[in-house]
Order: sequence, then C-alpha cells, then structure tokens
Amino acid sequence: MDLEKYIRAIPDFPKPGVDFKDITPLLADAEALQYCLEQLTLLANAKIDKVVGIESRGFFFASLLAKELNAGFVPIRKGGKLPFQTLKQPYTLEYGMDALEIHEDAIKEGEKVLLHDDVLATGGTARAACKLIEQLGGTIIQCNFLIELEFLKGSEKLKKYEVRSLMSY
Repeated sequence: MDLEKYIRAIPDFPKPGVDFKDITPLLADAEALQYCLEQLTLLANAKIDKVVGIESRGFFFASLLAKELNAGFVPIRKGGKLPFQTLKQPYTLEYGMDALEIHEDAIKEGEKVLLHDDVLATGGTARAACKLIEQLGGTIIQCNFLIELEFLKGSEKLKKYEVRSLMSY
C-alpha cells in the first residue's frame, strides 16, 4: 500500500514557507491506518517496555504501538498540560521555540523505550524528548517516525539513536 497517497501537503502552514504534512487522511482510512500500524510495529526491533509519544500527533500511533508491543504508553506534552510533577526540556523547532514535559515517574531506570512521533523535521522536538527520557533513566532503543523530512536533516540531531521512518520527503 502506498501510504504517501494518504498524506496531504498544506502549503504555508502554520507559517509561510512551511509545507505541513497532514496525516488526517491516513487516520480516517481504516485500511491505511491498520497497514501503517503494522508497518510501524515491524520497525520496532527489540523488546520495548514503554512507547513514548510526543504531543500531539505522535499520540495517535504511539498508543497503538504500545498496545501492539505489549508496552506501556507515556505522553510527552507541551508545558503546563500534565497534572503531576514533571521534568521540562526547552527546544527549538523549525518555526519557533517551545518546551516539552514528562511526568517524573513515567519511566523507570533501565526501561527500554521506543520514541514515536509523526514527523521528524529539524530534530529539535525529538532530541528534547530523548533528553527527558534519559533524565529519567530510560534507554532509548529506537526513535521511529511516520514521516522524515530529510532535507531538514533532523536525524543528524539523533545520531546516537537508531532512527527509522516509514516515509521520507
């Protein structure tokens, strides 16, 4: 199945010059959604204790992957959205600055973690998420993505990790 036909490009969103990759057509098609989940599950090549998803589009497949891999799901969210005590990590993205947070009890020392997000762009968000996971003592087994925007060279910020994606632009 050609998953790229389910990805809609939205020019100049959220700001001029950004070509946003909209995954909602993929999510809306049951067959494409199932196939995509199967392919993402095949990317995971080791026993995983926790699947960490990055807000917000990373949550869609991260929680499904956790179920498929018999692992727990951990959300990483933007600041101020998690109700318990958190660790915070600022980061730069292709169109500004932000910060991510994780519950301080979300990952135990030595747990094997798969980090998932929908798109790998400049790598700032994923690198910030990796820092939070490692601060809690998690071992990042893999960073996987639905889409990698290769021209932004985000994987260079994740060189110490195994990085896999289903589609590249």
